[in-house]
Amino acid sequence: MMQRLDKVLSEAKVASRKELKALIRSGAVAVDGVVVRAADQKVPEDAVITVHGEVVAKMRRVLIALYKPAGYITATEDRVQATVMDLIPEEYRKLDVAPVGRLDKATEGLLLLTNDGELAHKLISPKYAVQKVYYAEHEGEATQADVFEFEKGLVLGDGTECLPAKLEPLGPGKSRITICEGKYHQVRRMFASRGMPVTYLSRLSEGPVTLEGMSLGEMTEIDCDIFDFD
Repeated sequence: MMQRLDKVLSEAKVASRKELKALIRSGAVAVDGVVVRAADQKVPEDAVITVHGEVVAKMRRVLIALYKPAGYITATEDRVQATVMDLIPEEYRKLDVAPVGRLDKATEGLLLLTNDGELAHKLISPKYAVQKVYYAEHEGEATQADVFEFEKGLVLGDGTECLPAKLEPLGPGKSRITICEGKYHQVRRMFASRGMPVTYLSRLSEGPVTLEGMSLGEMTEIDCDIFDFD
């Protein structure tokens, strides 16, 4: 994977983005022994980058899958409440991983964390249509009319427009839903708009990443390239 030189140096905390532009233009930066003066120069992951002759320790790209329990907020820090970062070992926190999107405090399930800003953006953006599958327990029972409305694209009470989603009724008070965006409390609000308030919610998968083999509260590192956006 290729990355911009200034992005690599910024993530390695060499200097601020503004300072880096001047540093690179001055000829102080070399990639594999060749001086580079363009901040937007694309460099491969395994390139040896030096600044004033000193090798830069690049930050390793990391993608983590966490089986989030209820009771934790999706934030990097909070003075009062427990956050998902409390479940992440120090060795990964030092790599500046952060949650991709969010699951609310009461929701369980798969939460991805990464230190790769470009990857995080693609995972969140509806443009790349990464499918997120949830299991919901709710009041009432989903009907074919609900399936149709979800598929058409719901408009919530406050005017929020939801992209088409796949609703699969699993029997009285149980459903599976697939969406490709992540608006605020979206799944709960979608069910509520159809008269089915959610009583339990868990994210089962995001793209090719699932909870298979994981226990509640457990995390595992996965290959950053598991998502193919080409």
